Amino acid sequence: MASVEEDFPRGGSAKKPIESKIAVQRTEVDNLFQSNEPAETKKRKGAGKDDGKKLKKSKTGKEDGLTLNAASKCVEILHMKNLKEGILMLGCVKEVTDFEVTVSLPCGMQGFLSIKNICDSYTKLLSEQLESADTEEICSLQHIFSPGMLFRCVIAKLDLAKGGALSIQLSINPKLVNKALTSNSLKAGMVLSGCVDSVEDHGYIVDIGLSGTKAFLPREAVKDKHPEELKVGQNVTCGVDEVKNDGRMIRLSLSTPTQACAESEQGWNLTNLLPGLLVKATIKKVTKHGLLLDFLSSFTGQVDFLHMEPEQTDSYTEGAQVRACVLYVDPSTRLVGLSLRTFLTQPGSSIDVSPAGGDRIGEVVKDCKMIAMHHMSGALLELPDNTMAFVHRNHVKESSEPSNENRVLARTEHICRIMDFSPMDQIHFASLRKSVISRRFFRYHDLQAGQVVEGTVSVLLPHGMMVKVSDHIKGLVPRTHLSDILLKNPEKKYIEGMKIKCRVLSVDAENKKLYLTRKKALVESPLPLFLSFSDARPGRVSHGYIVCIKDFGCIVRFYNNVKGLVPTSELSSEPIVSPQEVFYVGQVLKVKVLNCDPAKEKMAMSFKAAVEGDTEEAPQPQFDCEVGTKLEAKVLKKSVNGLEVAILPDENRAMLPTMHLSDHMSNCPLLWESLQEGDHISNIVCSSKTKQHVIVTKKPTVLWSLEEGVVAKDFSEITVGMQLVGWIKNIMSYGVFVEFPYGLVGLAPKSAMTNKFLSDTASAFQPGQTVLAKVTNLDEEKRRFLVTLKMSEVISPDGNAQTRLFNGVQERKAVSEMLASRENSELHQQLSALAVGEKLKLTVDTSSKDSGATFKSDDLTRATILATKHHVMGANLSPGQKATAVVLHVDILSGQVHVSLLPKLVAKKKSLTEGTKYTVMVQHVDKDFAVISLEDTAQLTVIQTSSQLNEIFLTDSERLKAGMCLAAEVIEASCEALQGLPLVSWARSAPNRQRTVSENLTSTKGHCFGDIVRGKVKKVKPTSIMVTLDDGSTGSVHVSEVGEVADVREGSFPTSSVKVGSEVTARVIGGREASSQRFLPFSHPKFTYTIPELTLIPSKLDESADFKAVPTKEKLNGYKVGEKIQCFVSKFVPERKTLEVTTDPSVTGTVELLALITNPTDARHPEKLYKLGQAVNAKVVEVSSKPQRLMLSLTGVHKLEKHSVAMGMVTNIQPTVGLLVKLPFGGMGAVAVTDLADAYRPNPLDGFSKDQLLRCFLLGEENGKWQLSIRPSRLNQKQTKPAKDPEVLSLDTLTAGQIIRGYVKSVGEQGVFIRLSANITGRAQLQQSSKYFVSHHKVLSDHLTPNSLLTTKIVSIDTKEELVHLSLLPEDTGKPDVLPESLGLPLRLLGEEKKEHDSNRRKRAASESEKTPEESTVSKKKKKKTKQSKSDENDSGVEVYFREEEDKEEEEVTKSVSVKVAQSSAAPSRLQLAAGFSWDVGLSSLKPASVAQEGDSSEGEDEDGSSKTQKKTRHELEQEKKAAEKALVQRETELMNPSLRPEDAAAFERLLLASPDSSLLWLQYMANHLQATQIEQARAVAERALKTISFREEQEKLNVWVALLNLENLYGTEESLKKVFERALQFCEPMPVFQQLADIYAKCDKTKEAEGLYKTMVKRFRQSKAVWLSYGTFLLQQGQSDAASALLQRALKSLPSKESVDVIAKFAQLEYRYGDSEKGRTMFDKILTSYPKRTDLWSVFIDLMVKHGSQKEVRALFDRVIHLSVSVKKIKFFFKRYLEYEKKLGTPQSIQAVKEKAMEFVEAKGTEAAN
Repeated sequence: MASVEEDFPRGGSAKKPIESKIAVQRTEVDNLFQSNEPAETKKRKGAGKDDGKKLKKSKTGKEDGLTLNAASKCVEILHMKNLKEGILMLGCVKEVTDFEVTVSLPCGMQGFLSIKNICDSYTKLLSEQLESADTEEICSLQHIFSPGMLFRCVIAKLDLAKGGALSIQLSINPKLVNKALTSNSLKAGMVLSGCVDSVEDHGYIVDIGLSGTKAFLPREAVKDKHPEELKVGQNVTCGVDEVKNDGRMIRLSLSTPTQACAESEQGWNLTNLLPGLLVKATIKKVTKHGLLLDFLSSFTGQVDFLHMEPEQTDSYTEGAQVRACVLYVDPSTRLVGLSLRTFLTQPGSSIDVSPAGGDRIGEVVKDCKMIAMHHMSGALLELPDNTMAFVHRNHVKESSEPSNENRVLARTEHICRIMDFSPMDQIHFASLRKSVISRRFFRYHDLQAGQVVEGTVSVLLPHGMMVKVSDHIKGLVPRTHLSDILLKNPEKKYIEGMKIKCRVLSVDAENKKLYLTRKKALVESPLPLFLSFSDARPGRVSHGYIVCIKDFGCIVRFYNNVKGLVPTSELSSEPIVSPQEVFYVGQVLKVKVLNCDPAKEKMAMSFKAAVEGDTEEAPQPQFDCEVGTKLEAKVLKKSVNGLEVAILPDENRAMLPTMHLSDHMSNCPLLWESLQEGDHISNIVCSSKTKQHVIVTKKPTVLWSLEEGVVAKDFSEITVGMQLVGWIKNIMSYGVFVEFPYGLVGLAPKSAMTNKFLSDTASAFQPGQTVLAKVTNLDEEKRRFLVTLKMSEVISPDGNAQTRLFNGVQERKAVSEMLASRENSELHQQLSALAVGEKLKLTVDTSSKDSGATFKSDDLTRATILATKHHVMGANLSPGQKATAVVLHVDILSGQVHVSLLPKLVAKKKSLTEGTKYTVMVQHVDKDFAVISLEDTAQLTVIQTSSQLNEIFLTDSERLKAGMCLAAEVIEASCEALQGLPLVSWARSAPNRQRTVSENLTSTKGHCFGDIVRGKVKKVKPTSIMVTLDDGSTGSVHVSEVGEVADVREGSFPTSSVKVGSEVTARVIGGREASSQRFLPFSHPKFTYTIPELTLIPSKLDESADFKAVPTKEKLNGYKVGEKIQCFVSKFVPERKTLEVTTDPSVTGTVELLALITNPTDARHPEKLYKLGQAVNAKVVEVSSKPQRLMLSLTGVHKLEKHSVAMGMVTNIQPTVGLLVKLPFGGMGAVAVTDLADAYRPNPLDGFSKDQLLRCFLLGEENGKWQLSIRPSRLNQKQTKPAKDPEVLSLDTLTAGQIIRGYVKSVGEQGVFIRLSANITGRAQLQQSSKYFVSHHKVLSDHLTPNSLLTTKIVSIDTKEELVHLSLLPEDTGKPDVLPESLGLPLRLLGEEKKEHDSNRRKRAASESEKTPEESTVSKKKKKKTKQSKSDENDSGVEVYFREEEDKEEEEVTKSVSVKVAQSSAAPSRLQLAAGFSWDVGLSSLKPASVAQEGDSSEGEDEDGSSKTQKKTRHELEQEKKAAEKALVQRETELMNPSLRPEDAAAFERLLLASPDSSLLWLQYMANHLQATQIEQARAVAERALKTISFREEQEKLNVWVALLNLENLYGTEESLKKVFERALQFCEPMPVFQQLADIYAKCDKTKEAEGLYKTMVKRFRQSKAVWLSYGTFLLQQGQSDAASALLQRALKSLPSKESVDVIAKFAQLEYRYGDSEKGRTMFDKILTSYPKRTDLWSVFIDLMVKHGSQKEVRALFDRVIHLSVSVKKIKFFFKRYLEYEKKLGTPQSIQAVKEKAMEFVEAKGTEAAN
């Protein structure tokens, strides 16, 4: 058993004192099964976890009790990674909390001493006090420990903290600290640590951890040093004064840990050396990184550079004597760390916990110098104040970067962050990591209340949520602060790792407590925060949250625990009886401070005052300014949003927003720009005021409304239907907020903004725009109201439009005057002198036909004078030419002057008569204003672009544009307010269309159809020619109208024959719109066109010729499908891959890609085949006039024809069909796998992809779908190379005995169906498919996937039935068998063997049912070939089902395996469909098997009868009679025989009444439905079965569940399978259900799902051996050998150790079966080396070796076995097996050799017995 324990240890072994054992290296995994000597085994059990390297140091000399240790190679500081449990250390108390002491350890480390690890007596005391609930005398940790106190401790445990960092758990329990001491080794003078065990009259009993030793500390010895009484559990360091009774009794005196000097006489050795001892030492070696010392005569210790006294570094030389203190001792590696620092070595010196320079933790220090770099430990930095800091090597670089210490050392200056102060090393520890330095919050001290911080959700707890702010800072969001309201399910809102924004409520840096809030109202509050009572001055308003609700009021808290009371009277303006009903805890509200006493920390507040609008205490506006008062002000300051002004005369501050400078939004920025600080503004009015601000406005309409009193001063004055003047305050997606004087705000919903359809509210109004609003709705309770801005709803005041126009013009004039009055504003002065309509003498500077012209003027030197191309039309300008122009608009800010040279504007002005109506034309538009010309009077004036305040333009077509005509009436011929320009009222005129340029020049009415015009060619494009006509207008000539149709050659470019600048005569044939370029339909000849469409064709220019307009519809109807027409390339559309061609100005046709190209290589760049404007001949494919559609083809064909070649595009690839191809002209086709190539390939569809272009040969059409071929022999008929696999066009081309190749179509119970051509499929029956016996077609279908290429031989051809019978047998095809030999299937019986087998079976069948004339029918069936072969196929009904079963039985009996086991295991796993399908019938014609058989046979007879007209012979009549008799007998037998399977629902129901608990019957019933593809019915049967079968029949129920799982897997969805599985788990034993589903997945090759399920299983059933084996089998079957090995190791850890051997053996067997037999053999070897007496394993090993090994190996194994030291009986058994093996496979010599070995064995045993 010892060795069993050795290899398979039970759980963890008990920890033994490490140093007392000899550590033995852990053997490699490969030696897992080696048997070890018993002695070694015992020692192994207690061996530590040390790696072998450390052993070299532990050379022990036990004779004298002294232990020596070797010097380490390099001195380095003690690293966290080198720490182990059991290391003794000197520690210093850093901080004490209720349950834990934080201890500073050497080398900057920090440990934690838990309250449980003090000593046994203290723990006992605590538990007693907890039980008695008497807490008076409890002695807390604060009483026992004080910061700076030194003590010895031991590492009790190394824990992994959540972030992956190590946490050091310490203990000062004397049992652990003094573990190495024995009572014999105690000597007087020793200094020991202990804990006060109990307090006695004369002193204290001290626990020093040694059982059997009592230590007493007299009170006298304590009084001097410790005046207070010591308490139980207090740690004391005592000197041993006297040792009595062989160490059973000792007397102590109080000492400090570093007081007494240890002497070698005291018997210290490396095993019991304690930290804190002072030793005299000699320096043995001085290194760069520290010193090596010799102490206590022969021990070696090391001093790292942190513990060398900085001032005395130079005095350390080899051989010098020093006084050192033991810092730490690692008992396992014998490593001793010493310190030479004076605060440890000088008696009486104390340790300072905080540094001399004050607390600097977290400080970022710049300009540090690096003094030294110790590669193994870290670097020393000198800070600017000459103090030192140490950077650990992990903090010299980022954790992810590679280390490059030399580069760091080379830097002259460094920036570091001080991370901590180590009291034990008296040095600051710092970091050079940028990530640490840049961290915003490093410690809790960096956070202040009220700060907004970002963090990530760490964990959700019942009382709140932990949020990680930075690496070391976590905060709690209390449950009530998770949201503005209390969340019932916070886990729905917050997910671990989610980033969130919080505000700090309070922070307690000392106790590391941080409270945060997630309340949106607090996080986003703009109000001042109350961080202390002094912040809460009376009158201030802030957001607070309710923490407590009482009858006398609510207590509201702010930040840093600032809280106050809101008394009941101040809760609301209405009386509140019960505050609990109105408010809730956690509610955030605005509160106003009424009074506050910071000294007493008391504060009274009010909700009521805060709501009533007395917001934050603010400077009261000193002056009393009524809204509506006219004021004058001075500009103080300009800001982006407006002007800060001082109201005169008192100079009180107010704000004038930019948008309030004018009603015209375009004037606001102009006025802002022109106003300067110090300017005076008059005519402003106060529009609203709050305690903080006064808002003034200069909007004239708002001023008018305030003057007239059309205003509401308060919400109470607003009534429905009231009309107010306001301005747009805010634009939202749902509407706009309109602000009115007195600060009232209403909402205009989207639906009430305009009568037009509005998709985007932002497109309607601008912020600040003045509007008229009518109140439609009032909400008294919430003090809200709705308004409408619809023009139909609001009434514009009389004269409003005129007044606005005057004001706007006036404002623009004021701007120019203000700008002109500034210094250095010569240009502004010149521009302000100009007026609209003024004539200027100018010189042309530049001129361009596209962009117009620019001019120079002597009077306007720096201005830019320009005219658009419409305003220079008809004038031939050249640089330097003089011209007269009229001013349209002056833009004073940019210094631009817009002018016009149009003759009708420059002409002499005619006088106007008031009241006369004119047609006016818009000449220039500038935002809110437009300049218009009044017919041919040469008079200009200014109008507004909008006729009403609320008018909105949603599209460009609605806005006024240059060239637009309006109807206007003159009101005043010369208006002063418009600087002498006429004042007109206008409306849009009826023909709202663009005026052409010719209309600007002359008042001609355009061109009519048939007009002959002359012009000059302006521009030649590939598809059109632009002609400038004599009247200045532009015409267009379409490419088809350039020359006679007969003269245009294919491929030519007609427009290239016309040259730019040439004179042409043309005729108007239509026109097109200027804006959309849409060709206008021809209508009345008097209709005039904006851009005339012309023709240059000579025959059409002849005026005498009959010239009629032809509508587009007629043109399209004139085209016939198949007709060849001439057209011109217009453009290529890449998105649709189509070519657009044009036949006429109004007709465009489309050519699809497949009708464009004839070669697949052209498809990459089809646009390169044709150039724009090229003439091409096309055939009409499809034409319709409504909708207009013209489809053309450029390939020369317009429809698909049989035996022609067309381009096609692959749309889909289906293994069952082949390629689905899209053809031109809307056709679809398919290419069968046999038509893909002349020589078949194994994977025929590889190499084809979706959207691939192919040339296809059209074989024929059926049901609108083309059958295609892409065989090269079809596409290129001329090729002489014969096809390797010729096409099979009909059955006539095939002959029996022919060898032919084909693709597998499917594999079913009737056999393997092989596709020989697109419409001919052959069949190889199962017995013709393979030489092996196949029990189920699934075996074949696994190996023959669809589209596998097979060579077959035609056995026979039934031309009548159109059936081709094939053979796949190797002797017929000459190819290997379709099934691999590795499956180990039995060979099919042939010839004599089969006859014998069949006759045996028949005899047995005959004896079972008395008279079943089966033999005769079988023989007849064999004789008949023509029709009977068909019934043979259909014979896969009941009989075949049972015949197959019997075949299986025969086989299985030979294999000596129990039939029952096989059947029961097969039944549940997969439903057997007994009835077969006829191989040439569709699913629709399925019938239950027996019905199909009877029906078929009778039908067959009928057909035979009808086909033969002659009378039946007597022989035939006899045969018929016999057949009928046979059918009758068979039916009777069926009804009598209970073992025969029922065929219909009624039969099943009858049987189920008899045996409702039979799962087999239920499964057959399900199979019956499945065979008719009635999946739902099959499910229903399963559900019924589960309800019906008795709950005791667990196995029967499981069978049904498994069938249901199978059903869902095959026919259901993943979801339905999952649901069934979950239900099955509830009702059955879970493990078998898991196993069955895993098997189902594995069988269906759903490896991913199976693997996922197995992983769940090994977690859930880790104690079950079967699950591990099952998973292992699965992995090995998948070929994942490595994964299986890893699984074995996991299994061994999880399973009980007694199972281990069997599990390994089973895995070894699996390796033999599915994996690597060599690996299996190695595993067996190892196991049997460890367990040589397990003869059962030897036996299995022999079986496996006989099967898989060589003879040599088998014999070697037998020779090993017969020499085992086991009982004679077992050896005899092995000899017997050896002999059998040799007899079967050996030679006579080898047989003789075995017999001789047996004789030797017997003789040897006899001799032993005699002895």
